[in-house]
Formats: sequence, C-alpha cells, structure tokens
Amino acid sequence: MTLYIGREASKLWKRICAETTTEINLLVDNWKYLLAGLVCQYIHGLAARGVHYLHRPGPTLQDLGFMLLPELGQDKAYMSETLFTFIFLSFFLWTFHPFILKSKKIYTVLVWCRVLSFLVFSQMLRILTFYSTQLPGPNYHCREGSKLATLPRPHSAVEVLFINFPRGVLYGCGDLIFSSHMIFTLVFVRTYQKYGTRSSVVGCLRLSRAS
Repeated sequence: MTLYIGREASKLWKRICAETTTEINLLVDNWKYLLAGLVCQYIHGLAARGVHYLHRPGPTLQDLGFMLLPELGQDKAYMSETLFTFIFLSFFLWTFHPFILKSKKIYTVLVWCRVLSFLVFSQMLRILTFYSTQLPGPNYHCREGSKLATLPRPHSAVEVLFINFPRGVLYGCGDLIFSSHMIFTLVFVRTYQKYGTRSSVVGCLRLSRAS
C-alpha cells in the first residue's frame, strides 16, 4: 500500500512539474493579454463606481421577473453573493485541474485569456448600457431612503480611483440594468460546457434527444 501511494505521488509530482513548465511557457507568450484583461476589470469597476455618483433613487420599476420570482427579502440578500462566490471559486479551481488530473482538454493560461476576452467585450457593452440608460436601482441599498443610494461629490480623484473596494463593489447603484454577476456566470458556464470533461448541460441535452 505504501509502495502504491509513493508511486502515485511520484506520478502526480511529475505531472504537476510538466504542467507548470508548459503553463509558464504559455504565460510568457500571453501575459500581455492577461494583464490587459485584468486592467479592463479595474476599468469596469471604475465605470460602475462613476455611475453611482449619477444614480438617483426612485420608485421601483415593475418587472415581469420580479412578479414571477418574488424577492427573497433584505435579510437574505447575502444568498446572491454567496451563490456567486461559490460559482466563481468553483470555476477558478476547475481551470487548474490539468495540474492534477489526467483528463486534460484545456491549458489554464489559454482558457483564462479566452474568458477575460469575453468578459471585457461584455463589460464594455455593459458600461455603454448603464451610462446611456440610468434607471433607479431595485436593490435595497439603492432605494429611496437609503444612505447608500446616492454618493456625495468626491473630494479628490484618489477617492474615485480606489472605488472604495470592496464596499463600493458590493453596494453599487445605477449599474443594475445589465447584471455583472450574470455576465461572469454565463461566461463561466459556457466555458465549462465547451471545455469541461463532464458537462451536465450537454448530458441533459443528449438524454432529452435520446428520449
């Protein structure tokens, strides 16, 4: 038993070393794209922070989605962030599975280049939408009477550039016409559906066709 564990551990270590070498070579060739994608994430956060200064609370607009799925309540607002955090961390860890598992269909660096490129394109469209169409935010902290619904004029450019992270990210207003959480979720799910070794979505489609 000890011999078997030692042999498997040796194979795993060799796989990790080989994959690390490959990924480092890919990172050397593609680091500019990754850096540009990360910079655009900051620009997106900066734009969302900027539109919060323009936000003016008003009556909650009627929406078919809210009629079909009633809101959970202010005491359960954490559920949205918890679910998104779970999806984000699950996808992040999955992109590193080639370092450990034999079944390999992706390179970590290349898949993140593709993910970031789709995120950047979608987020640029999102910025255009919430600056061209400003609606009163439906979230609890964006409604009339909330201190977070409007922001006072910034005292300096530094106050805007630091976007009050992470509070400014969690309690933004004026940018909810096009959900950032949904952008990330759809890109992650679509990426896993295309490159994942086990896709429940594809499996369900095959079962439905067979039946």
